[in-house]
Amino acid sequence: MYFAWLRERIGKSSEELTPPAEVDTPRALIGWLRTRGPGYEAAFSDERPVRCAVDQEFQPLDAPLGTPEEIGFFPPVTGG
Repeated sequence: MYFAWLRERIGKSSEELTPPAEVDTPRALIGWLRTRGPGYEAAFSDERPVRCAVDQEFQPLDAPLGTPEEIGFFPPVTGG
């Protein structure tokens, strides 16, 4: 799932994917997604502000993915 400006750059809010077995962290998934086209490259050109939730729980980009049902990428959440 993609939220906010990530969704806008990629052009979709979600999709079902089966990445290669070596994609074992959110960071590796971002790297793989970048290869899928210019929208993905634009969305993930700077991964520093990107946050990730794996099965609706915040995770660092270097956390093991395991076999999640859902992965979400979004910009930092601000309150107000």
